[in-house]
Amino acid sequence: MGQPVRDYLLTLCVTAAVTYLLTGPVRKFAIATGAMPEIRARDVHREPTPRLGGIAMFFGLCAGLLVAAHLSNLRSVFELSNEPRALLSGAALIWLIGVLDDKFELDALIKLGAQMISAGVMVMQGLTILWLPIPGVGTVALTQWQGTLLTVALVVLTINAVNFVDGLDGLAAGMVCIAAAAFFLYAYRIWYGYTIEAAAPATLFAAVLMGMCLGFLPHNMHPARIFMGDSGSMLIGLILAASAISITGQVDPDALKIFEGSTRQATHAALPVFIPLVLPLTIIAIPMADLVLAIVRRTWNGQSPFAADRGHLHHRLLEIGHSHSRAVLIMYFWSALIAFGTLAYSVHSTSMWIVLVVVALSALGLVLLLLPRFTPRAPRWAESFVPPRYRRKVRTQETAPAASAPTAEEEAEERVPVAVGVSGVNGATAIGHRSRFTDRRKAGTPS
Repeated sequence: MGQPVRDYLLTLCVTAAVTYLLTGPVRKFAIATGAMPEIRARDVHREPTPRLGGIAMFFGLCAGLLVAAHLSNLRSVFELSNEPRALLSGAALIWLIGVLDDKFELDALIKLGAQMISAGVMVMQGLTILWLPIPGVGTVALTQWQGTLLTVALVVLTINAVNFVDGLDGLAAGMVCIAAAAFFLYAYRIWYGYTIEAAAPATLFAAVLMGMCLGFLPHNMHPARIFMGDSGSMLIGLILAASAISITGQVDPDALKIFEGSTRQATHAALPVFIPLVLPLTIIAIPMADLVLAIVRRTWNGQSPFAADRGHLHHRLLEIGHSHSRAVLIMYFWSALIAFGTLAYSVHSTSMWIVLVVVALSALGLVLLLLPRFTPRAPRWAESFVPPRYRRKVRTQETAPAASAPTAEEEAEERVPVAVGVSGVNGATAIGHRSRFTDRRKAGTPS
């Protein structure tokens, strides 16, 4: 069998092209059907934006799998395994529920039940975790109930982690694309490097997932023209989880011939097998941390874990002072650092340079994260070479007009509080600081 890199690249390009070309018509369809919800208090965009972007992503998934089924190097994935059909069945179900939620706003418990049913559909068709590798012990077979519960739990956690992080333009699609790229490199190494055919479905799933995200990102980058909605976020979350389940539960660790020698040697050699168990969590480490923090925060405040708020990590980046695009890029940076750092360590676990590079990049990430807290000012001689924001402010008290002292009536008007929910107060001003503007009547403008 020749190297299937070209077949994977063709599958990726077809998936991306179909997703990209269909997103425009889907946007018009979403506007025509009224799938443009009003701006909520937790939203950061200022204009109603259509959703249902998951429709284009789902048809991109179908196109990618259809093309792969007719390629010489990938045809065996469909002939020897039922996992592509299992993935498509679960994806169709979760996508349908997501489309209904984007249009009619379904209850959170209904969506949770649909996620569990979608995972159960995949389990019934063979996409499940069958065993777990343990160093020094070998392969531990799981019972049917244990494998089912573990599979459902991983699917539900991954779907909700991706759904929670979908709060800024291009954030969820970009982070999942980075995760899929790291997972593709690892799964391809297991398949082609160790000649293990059981890793082929996970490699295909990761390639198709990359194509879906890359095709949707041009329409979703800030300012976004369309949102993927729950129909897209739950879909890509399920595919990411299915990739991890496929390579973890179907690849026999004994085929790698690593459980030989002493316990210490087996533990060291078992690292490539343990990465499938750890990599999905490291890939979505930031969304998963956001999910856990959101649940703790809401239950601590006496709210439902499914109640929406503005306490997510991307909201905090905006509160620190980052712009929309910079906050997204910072999240990309941390996702790539964790995912590819883990991947590099799995390949060369004895290299100290990898650890040093990860530590150095982590320090750089912290500096970028806290950058708005500092207001550097350039020296006088360099002010003409830097943007105005870094120049020192010149006091012009002599030329500034003297401000007239406010009257008692004006002070009384300023002390009147504005209640949340009053007409004219949107979600952002109701939550954050409300800037004071001069009343038109005071400025001489006729009412």
